[in-house]
Amino acid sequence: MDVYALPMTTRFRGITTREGLLLHGPAGWGEFCPFTEYDDREAVAWLAAAREAAGQGWPEPVRDRVPVNCTVPAVGPEHAQRIVRASGCTTAKVKVAERGGRPGDDEERVAAVRDALGPAGRIRVDANAAWSADEAVAAIGRLADAAGGLEYAEQPCASVEDLARVRRAVDVPVAADESIRRAEDPLRVVRAEAADVVVLKVAPLGGVRRALRIAGECGLPVVVSSAVESSVGLAAGLALAGALPELHHACGLGTASLLAADVVADPLVPRDGWLPVPRRAPEPVRRGEVAAPADRASWWRARHDRVAALLDRSC
Repeated sequence: MDVYALPMTTRFRGITTREGLLLHGPAGWGEFCPFTEYDDREAVAWLAAAREAAGQGWPEPVRDRVPVNCTVPAVGPEHAQRIVRASGCTTAKVKVAERGGRPGDDEERVAAVRDALGPAGRIRVDANAAWSADEAVAAIGRLADAAGGLEYAEQPCASVEDLARVRRAVDVPVAADESIRRAEDPLRVVRAEAADVVVLKVAPLGGVRRALRIAGECGLPVVVSSAVESSVGLAAGLALAGALPELHHACGLGTASLLAADVVADPLVPRDGWLPVPRRAPEPVRRGEVAAPADRASWWRARHDRVAALLDRSC
């Protein structure tokens, strides 16, 4: 097991270094990288996904490439424009509702992204469950005006009930992310008619095959997104996107650009807004160069062993 520490180009989700652990098996490489605030029980699904990649591999794809969006963190307008223009993507996901931001920051960022994309580009915003229902309704209206139209608003509120309230109150589609991947019952969102789109992430859902089952049970359009993994973990997201029977939206898998280094020689960075669908994860040949310090490596290995014990007991 190799533990990596990858510096990030921009502070994202409150972190400046992405850490995780790489596993090798008969089918190739898998990645175990639950965020540090996730407890061991929640991390079980992440380890199941890593074991699937390393031990079983993935289902056969039905397409050989997928469209992706660029991701714009909570940065200033000029920086946001540089990210969009450098990406080559025609869809941008813009982070909003960052803690400590000033009034108007989100609107300025979204307007700058619209300017960089042009009128035909698509903009989606992600609040990571930061708003109350009333705050979300007001903010989505302002952001839609600034963007000249939004493709959807992702996880504006934390609770399923508030998502449903917001969906009834706005004319912008609502996407559910945390309400799927961090829920004991991922289908509750669908029964509550709380979302128009579901965002699926392989690792928090326990692997490509389980995510495919959830996608089929949801019966809603799916956006496959990353959990800011290295290119090893991103490959699993691409495998899911490649295996979905239908793919209506660009996927949030262009996040390798958020990392200042990667474990592979040729990171999975979009070209002209597309990424290829791999049959297995790329070889992490640079893992020695990006190895975590000894204390962090010990922490991750101990975490892996605790989570593995939980997973093995549940099998």
